[in-house]
Amino acid sequence: MVKKQSFLKGVLILGIAGIVIKILGAFYRIPLIRMIGDTGIGYYQTAYPIYVLLLVAATAGLPTAISKMVSERTALGDHRGAHRIFQVSLITLLGIGIFTCTILLLTARPLVNRLGNPLAYYSMISLAPALFFGSTMAAFRGYFQGLQSMVPTAVSQVVEQLGRTIGGLILAYILLARGLEWAAAGATFAATIGAICGTIIIVLIYLKRRKGILEDVAQSTSETTLGSTKNIIYRLMTIAIPITLGASVMPIMNNIDVAIVMRRLQVAGFSVAESNALYGQLTGMAQTLINLPQVITMALATSLVPAISEAMAKNNLLSVQKNTLSGLRINILLGLPAAVGLIILADPIILMLYNSSEASAGIALQTLAMGVIFLMLIQTLTGILQGIGKPGVPVKNLMIGALCKVVVTYTLTGIAVFNIKGAALGTVMGYVVAATLNYFAVKKYTKIKIKWLDMIVKPLLGVSLMAIVVLLVYHQLITIGGNTVATAIAIVGGGMVYGLVLLYSGSITSQDFDMLPKGKWMVDVLKKAKLLKD
Repeated sequence: MVKKQSFLKGVLILGIAGIVIKILGAFYRIPLIRMIGDTGIGYYQTAYPIYVLLLVAATAGLPTAISKMVSERTALGDHRGAHRIFQVSLITLLGIGIFTCTILLLTARPLVNRLGNPLAYYSMISLAPALFFGSTMAAFRGYFQGLQSMVPTAVSQVVEQLGRTIGGLILAYILLARGLEWAAAGATFAATIGAICGTIIIVLIYLKRRKGILEDVAQSTSETTLGSTKNIIYRLMTIAIPITLGASVMPIMNNIDVAIVMRRLQVAGFSVAESNALYGQLTGMAQTLINLPQVITMALATSLVPAISEAMAKNNLLSVQKNTLSGLRINILLGLPAAVGLIILADPIILMLYNSSEASAGIALQTLAMGVIFLMLIQTLTGILQGIGKPGVPVKNLMIGALCKVVVTYTLTGIAVFNIKGAALGTVMGYVVAATLNYFAVKKYTKIKIKWLDMIVKPLLGVSLMAIVVLLVYHQLITIGGNTVATAIAIVGGGMVYGLVLLYSGSITSQDFDMLPKGKWMVDVLKKAKLLKD
């Protein structure tokens, strides 16, 4: 029998995996940037958005659709139907993987020529096989997530990133002698290596658990009518297509950014080489750091879909509201300090991680950081809307936000005084608009009531105190231990202050810990230390 985790345990498992993945990603990205520089990263970032777009098209909607349909069936006791959905989905995704892999191989040359960066060709074709293996993984992940068992997804994600990190650095180093375009190709082929490793491990996990899964199938207490294979695919696509469209909006905008930003920077007076370097700083340095806080919201969204879908299948509105408010609270508690920390330590962080003192990179990070909380809210709110059966709503809202992003980016990037900051401001504006629209939609459909004091005011107080401590610690230590030591200690000190404020103010309660592994033990320890209220 497959063990099911609670909503918050699922978030914790995926969150820890996400943190490990980001750490491994830093071990990969930071030395890679130092190895191939802005120009090499420019080749890398020209190819990668195309791959991400195709991967999103192939895998973004179906795993969520699988998760939703499987959780609905298991909530009704129909394990046989849940497993049949997985089998049909696996065959469908294998076909999609073969198709997208072929498309990328055939169109790579005209794509890089059209984007004005022909030396990115080798990076482009090296990503194609990753689409096949990524699609295969998606079917297994969606099935296990629907069973609310997040360990298989977490393990496969970590193994995938480990393979990517080791393989990418080795290949980039070996191929560097042949030129930056070849080194960048080696770095992008890491996605294929990682996808192969992740696929192998999740298939092995499935085979290990297959006996228990089949026992659940044999002991199904209920059996609902699914219809033919064609009907299952139709139902999957009905759910998946709106989700895929929504997930495709930002990758599409990022691909448009490649053309808009590069060309508008040249209009502003920068050379092709300078524009490529600035674009590399925005996407390869600043945007990478902005993606770090998404670890938790990706875990939240993944766990929210099956949890809310199950509650909806049982017509349990109170459970829907509880999970919705929990998701939003976790989002805000973690999103606020992440945003403020990146804003006030933008330049020190860039210098510490990338050994770069380029002012434009720090400015880009500082600007993008203003949108962190909104980006995190987009993901969490989208998961909620998908769970309640409204996948089309976040698509519409994200498209409106993306249009705002294009207008602002095009206008401001072409003005010399804004340059790359204009592109960052456009991205922030897109996040703000989409998050706001999503929030009002969730409030409309779930009828939630926000406790502003606990959810907003207390975290803001904690963030304010955190910011003061971070700045004081950094400026006191910069002359003694240097930038890296000062930045690291300031981050740790600020985090501790923020956590203590949340505990003392009651923003984090014993009930929150009760839902976590070893939660009762943590409550006992914190109460003995008089850090946690009842």
